[in-house]
Amino acid sequence: MLIAENLTKRYGHHIALNSLNLHVPKGEIFCLLGANGAGKSTTVNLFMGFIRQDEGKVLVGGAAPGDSMKEIAYIPENVMLYPTLSGLENLSYFSRLSGKKYSDDRLKEFLLEAGLPESAIRRPVKEYSKGMRQKVGIALTVAKEARVLFLDEPTSGLDPHASNEFSLLLKQLKQKGVTVLMVTHDLFRAKEVADKIGIMNEGKLLTILEAGQISHTGLEEIYLKLIAEKTEQR
Repeated sequence: MLIAENLTKRYGHHIALNSLNLHVPKGEIFCLLGANGAGKSTTVNLFMGFIRQDEGKVLVGGAAPGDSMKEIAYIPENVMLYPTLSGLENLSYFSRLSGKKYSDDRLKEFLLEAGLPESAIRRPVKEYSKGMRQKVGIALTVAKEARVLFLDEPTSGLDPHASNEFSLLLKQLKQKGVTVLMVTHDLFRAKEVADKIGIMNEGKLLTILEAGQISHTGLEEIYLKLIAEKTEQR
C-alpha cells in the first residue's frame, strides 16, 4: 500500500531523508520513532505529496501521491477545524470536499463511532478538547472511506486516557483495512498500537522492529542504543 524506494529529500546541503526504503502493506499500523529532525515528518510529507523527492520513488496504493489524495486522510498534531462550526458541521463540510454526501443522521453515526460524546456533536468545536477534535478527524477518515491514514504526533498533549482511546480507534481502522503510518515520539504508544516500528535518526531508517516481539523496556533500550551509536559516528 505504501512504498518508498531509495527515497531522498535534500534542502541545500542538508539531507532530510537519506535513501529510505519502506513497505507498509494494507491494514498495517507502522510507527516511525525518532527525535526532531530525524526525517519522520519529511517521510509523511513525501507520501502525501506536500513536497517532492529529489531521488527515489514513492507510491500510495500503486499511484503517485498526487494521484491518490482521495484515498488519503491526515491527522496532524493539532487537527484544524472551523471553531465556530459544530463537529457535525465540520464533518459535513470536509466530507463534501472529498466528494461524499451524507445525511446528518449518518454523520452523527460516524462521530459516535469515533467516540465523540453525543452531547458534543452539535456544540462548536472551539469548546472541544484536543482529543475530541482528533475524534472528528477519525470520523472524517471513515466518512471519506480513506484507505490510508497519516498521523503526525497525534497523541502529543493527550492525557493517558485520551491517548489510549485514540489507540483503540486506530485498531478499529486497522480492522477495516486502513493502512496507518504514524509519526511519534511516544515509545509506549508505538509499542501498544503498531504492528511494526521504525527507528529513524538524521534522515536514515536505522531498523524496523516487530512490535509484538519486543517489550516496552526492550524497545526503549534499542532506541537509545541506536540513537547513541548514530550520535557517536558524527
